[in-house]
Amino acid sequence: MKIKTKYSSDLTDRQWQLIRKLLPRKAKRGRPQVDRRRVINGVLYVVRTGCQWRLLPSDFPNWSTVYGVFWQWRNDGLWQRIHDRLRERVRRAAGKKGTPTAAIIDSQSVRTAEGGEARGYDAAKKITGRKRHVAVDTLGLLLTVVVHGADWQDQDGAAWVMTKLADQFRRLRVVFGDVAYGRSGLPAWVQATFGWILQTVLRPVDVQGFTVLPKRWIVERTFAWLARYRRHSRDYERTFLSSEAITYVAMINLMSRRLARASS
Repeated sequence: MKIKTKYSSDLTDRQWQLIRKLLPRKAKRGRPQVDRRRVINGVLYVVRTGCQWRLLPSDFPNWSTVYGVFWQWRNDGLWQRIHDRLRERVRRAAGKKGTPTAAIIDSQSVRTAEGGEARGYDAAKKITGRKRHVAVDTLGLLLTVVVHGADWQDQDGAAWVMTKLADQFRRLRVVFGDVAYGRSGLPAWVQATFGWILQTVLRPVDVQGFTVLPKRWIVERTFAWLARYRRHSRDYERTFLSSEAITYVAMINLMSRRLARASS
């Protein structure tokens, strides 16, 4: 007797209805396609549990099929397109316009597994690996992610992030960041290049220990959301494009769950 296992990382029916509408139409010719819901469930299992692709349970399609679809959709930019459409829906559900006027930027250094591209040493954090450089809106929703070597200075990686933001968000007016983003003339470059204000959030000089900084806590909360997906505990991907796609997949799961709960 065939037993179908249900994992907590699987898409609910409501989540699947949200995501299914954003997928491209199935090809009418060629080999029969595997059930795309089961494939996405396999990808979510890897991202949520942090397991290796080859160790996917047998309840999912063959690991090579699941990875192959993940890889193809990564190269086609489909994961990001699904993510962006869901983000617009979450923003509108919160009473905001589809695109933001303010963003918060920050980076996170993480160790990598052996091999792979775009690695470096972060002397401040004493970490050999990569940096996840993200920009989020005031709800903490991901706007863009750039993965690069951990040896990059924040102000250098931020220029890459800003360029990606400019390609997508025409309404953006102000970007908040910590003091690292005030170096090397970055605020002046951002103003001259994009017409935005890069506002650094300073730590109060009379406060000792941990303190919540205005705006900065929003992006820190986003990193905490991503930490629930164990594939983010390290950077296990060989390419930075896969690392970025993994982040989009995690946020797709988070936002689709939020929208599904709101519609129930």
